Amino acid sequence: MSDHHTYKKLELVGSSRTSIEDAIQNAITECGKSVKNLDWFEVVETRGHIVNGQVGHFQVTLKIGFRIESS
Repeated sequence: MSDHHTYKKLELVGSSRTSIEDAIQNAITECGKSVKNLDWFEVVETRGHIVNGQVGHFQVTLKIGFRIESS
């Protein structure tokens, strides 16, 4: 095992009709289905979709960091 870690970042957008927190969790959950070793996330943008004067969807852009397996 290495004495250091190397990471890679992915950028993705999560959405939810419920909340910003749910949008974050949805993105992390979906990413975790195909990417191993997720370690951290950073919210870089928050926005939403308006429908008839109400919030239709919360949208959150995330950078998700994952550790390269052999590091």
